Amino acid sequence: MKLKHITGMALLGFLVASLPAQALNIGDSIVDGEVEMENIDGSKITLDSIKGEKGTLVLFSCNHCPFVIAWQKEMVTIGNEYRKQGLGVVFINSNDPDVKGDTMNGMKALARKEGYLFPYAVDDTSDVARHFGASKTPDVFLFDAAEKLVYKGAVSEGGRSPKNGGEPYLINAIDALLAGKPVSKAETKAVGCSIKFR
Repeated sequence: MKLKHITGMALLGFLVASLPAQALNIGDSIVDGEVEMENIDGSKITLDSIKGEKGTLVLFSCNHCPFVIAWQKEMVTIGNEYRKQGLGVVFINSNDPDVKGDTMNGMKALARKEGYLFPYAVDDTSDVARHFGASKTPDVFLFDAAEKLVYKGAVSEGGRSPKNGGEPYLINAIDALLAGKPVSKAETKAVGCSIKFR
């Protein structure tokens, strides 16, 4: 009986540790700004170190999720183009590499293939994702220059089909932010694969 109780408690602890924390809400401050993460170039970066003059885009991604693959070109275009306009950009991989093979070597290969001009870092405890409340890949968090959350959710309307020409949620949010205007649609539902928490 005692063994069953211990096993049950261990399972409960594992399940709790695997769940994301309470998600950040619009207006909340960025979290884990000082946490060091390994970037694909071998350097250690923090959210504080990559933040931009106009704001910061944090996008939880990975190497193999079909949703990420479907949206890859649009996400990379957004990251590459808007970083030139004063937006700090980072993609973060919080997946357990033992679950889906989301290894650093795979991250490097993907970034090289797709032409990332911004950091792609590994969250080696999954705690950054937990503290953001990220649960999917892709899952987007856009902060203003004061490090307040102004948009979270999906890259765009369309789920797994970017060719459907849906509403470009993230682009609209960034354009509003850079223009000094409020984001009209500040929250949408992230659609993608579940993060495989460590």
